[in-house]
Amino acid sequence: MSGSRSLWRPSRRLVLAGAASVAAASAFPRPALSLAGRRPKLASGVQSGDVGADRAIVWSKADRPSRMVVEWSTTESFKDANRVVGPDALGGSDFTARVDLRKLPAGQDVFYRISFEDLKDVSAVSEPVVGRFRTAPSNKRDVSFVWTGDTAGQGWGINPDFGGMKGYEAMRRTRPDFFIHSGDTVYADGPLEAEVTLADGRKWKNLVTEEKSKVAETLKEYRGQHAYNLLDENVLRLNAEVPMFAQWDDHETTNNWYPQEILDLENYDVKSVALLAARARQAFFEYMPIRVDQRDPQRIYRAASYGPLLDVFFLDMRSYRGPNSKNLQTTRSDEAAILGSAQVKWLKKQLAASKALWKVVASDMPIGLEVPDGENWESPMATTASRRAASSRSPTFWASSSAAT
Repeated sequence: MSGSRSLWRPSRRLVLAGAASVAAASAFPRPALSLAGRRPKLASGVQSGDVGADRAIVWSKADRPSRMVVEWSTTESFKDANRVVGPDALGGSDFTARVDLRKLPAGQDVFYRISFEDLKDVSAVSEPVVGRFRTAPSNKRDVSFVWTGDTAGQGWGINPDFGGMKGYEAMRRTRPDFFIHSGDTVYADGPLEAEVTLADGRKWKNLVTEEKSKVAETLKEYRGQHAYNLLDENVLRLNAEVPMFAQWDDHETTNNWYPQEILDLENYDVKSVALLAARARQAFFEYMPIRVDQRDPQRIYRAASYGPLLDVFFLDMRSYRGPNSKNLQTTRSDEAAILGSAQVKWLKKQLAASKALWKVVASDMPIGLEVPDGENWESPMATTASRRAASSRSPTFWASSSAAT
């Protein structure tokens, strides 16, 4: 399908169905060349996320003010497709948009295609981009997932000569039920050089954009960190086929940050980490297929049930922590906090209530390692919540991803 970035090879019937969808959307056909030139474009592909037994988020990004339209079906041919008119993608969200699909069948492959209608000319409709995901089962069956973190970090960006971010393709090939991005989804504090000389004298050649050439400080620059990863074909293929559960760590904002911090770094004009984190959080929510909690729209920590055998708990170990210190406090206080009291209470309650055989705690920082921050430490080590999980009668697995720099 022209313009499609599907992970699988769509059948001829699916290609024809997509073409028919575009043709039907335009009441006044124009010559092909002029129509193609004025249609919205979806260069960043599609994503799905926060999938459950009966609902899922689908996401995409247009290149202009447009209205999102989603069609979904349980068949690749899109026979009897359900059509959902989504929100308008405007400059205030960097032209990103999402729809929370509901009343989905459990344990089912769901095919979806997203198109955008140009708000300046509603007869100009983008070519649809196709994706798929599998909803959580209602019965007991094997479940598989993959996880990673630290994308485009430590100076290693997209190297087309190397084949791009091939780890994403390796994950896709395992055909998992879902993918956990366990923090450091971008490296907003890690500018890329066009070339890096390796130990053996070879050159690593990064694709570099304007936003990736300096540390991120403005909202535009934080958005550019996420947009950069979507230039990689491996990332786009995984996104289109495997639903994601995303959380953040430090590098979405700046290295080893905590909310009260004032930076003393020459390469930052903006010194307030609270301001940087606010911009970083907005970009994170705009670009990730995450379900927004309307009662607390800033909240990233959450839980997901993936069938009767598995519950996953996603932590936020950045937003509520105290200052990085020597970690020698003898009493509990805000300065010693990592999760914050509300998140600790939530996690203990969720773990106690879970009836799933397996409980996975997705922690953006390692629980049992010391992570230095200059002369101080930012490691959570053992917390009340981790002791609670360790004492659970059901198997509890901690998944984390963090790079100490």
